[in-house]
Amino acid sequence: MGWFAPGGWKVAVWAVAAAVGVSGCATSASPGGTQQVDQGYVAGDGSLVQLAAEERADPVEMSGQSLTGEQVDITDWRGDVVVLNTWFAACGPCRKEAPDLAVISAETAPDRVRFLGINTRDGAAQAIAFEEQYGVPYPSLLDRDGLAVQALHGALPPSATPTTLVLDRQGRVTARFLGQIDPSLLRAVIAQTLEEAT
Repeated sequence: MGWFAPGGWKVAVWAVAAAVGVSGCATSASPGGTQQVDQGYVAGDGSLVQLAAEERADPVEMSGQSLTGEQVDITDWRGDVVVLNTWFAACGPCRKEAPDLAVISAETAPDRVRFLGINTRDGAAQAIAFEEQYGVPYPSLLDRDGLAVQALHGALPPSATPTTLVLDRQGRVTARFLGQIDPSLLRAVIAQTLEEAT
């Protein structure tokens, strides 16, 4: 079942955009919960969409080289909860959420939660400088060719960055945050996913 298959949603849309000023970046307007704003940016609607276990699609397969040159393959992380986050250095909401993602990744690492960034635009030097500035402790893949994002086909709107996906222990997408995350909601979704039976 595809991510947008009819009847495949268990939807929990939160009024996060109004409450915490959630926004997202992109190069053009994109459908499905985004709106055009100035200078080519697109504001995310702050929605959180969750899927019940029986409604989730096939496990995500993604691999590549991290910014530091190590090979990353998320199929090696089966059995752990995985958080994927798309970003690039010039994206304002990406900068705003980066410290929260760094803190949450450190908090949840002992519970077997792994984070992986997917940088959609930058060169290695620019991306590494961003991660150093914000103290990002987890790896990121450079994805200027779009291959990693293609592995998430259907789970991501065409141009929405940042988007954050939570994968269950089997590697299936269980939740999607569109736009800047709300840290308390991300913590809640991770906790809920950790509590699921394997």
